[in-house]
Amino acid sequence: MKLIVGLGNPGKKYEKTRHNLGYRVIDRLADSLGFDIDKEAFNGFYAKESIFGEQVLLFKPTTYMNLSGTAVQEIASFFKIELPDILIIYDDMALEPGRIRLRPAGSSGGHNGIQNIIEVFKTEDIKRMRIGIGEPENNGIDYVLGKPTKAQAELIDIAIGEASEAIKDYLRNGFTSAMAKYN
Repeated sequence: MKLIVGLGNPGKKYEKTRHNLGYRVIDRLADSLGFDIDKEAFNGFYAKESIFGEQVLLFKPTTYMNLSGTAVQEIASFFKIELPDILIIYDDMALEPGRIRLRPAGSSGGHNGIQNIIEVFKTEDIKRMRIGIGEPENNGIDYVLGKPTKAQAELIDIAIGEASEAIKDYLRNGFTSAMAKYN
């Protein structure tokens, strides 16, 4: 079983912000496959589906970004999902808007959501997909919690579609294949 986690913050206030790209990728993937993220448990919302013959959990933690690890650990423990079968999706200021990058491991790069997951699981060996939002001119917190410009939003929307397709490739052909095609 695979666990695909989209990081974000719950509530209408954060819906269209740069920091909620993980949620948006999960929603786009679910929409493209014809199901809803409608079960509530494990400090989040999830769906358990068979995708390309693989049992997959799509999960959106509702613990707020800085405590994402708690929710991810809770659902992974309940369903007995091993660390190599977890993929985390989140926004990244180090990438320009519209870029996606898949990596099998690495540091948090200053992202509090993935940092908390690294701390909870006590390893940087966690698959991740980063969606570029670009660098802020001023305050990083205001930037990530703000809404992208129209030009950025268009690029980000394309990246969300590519991210959804990259996840499908990962589920069909493995993580190395998805990295080769989408990085």
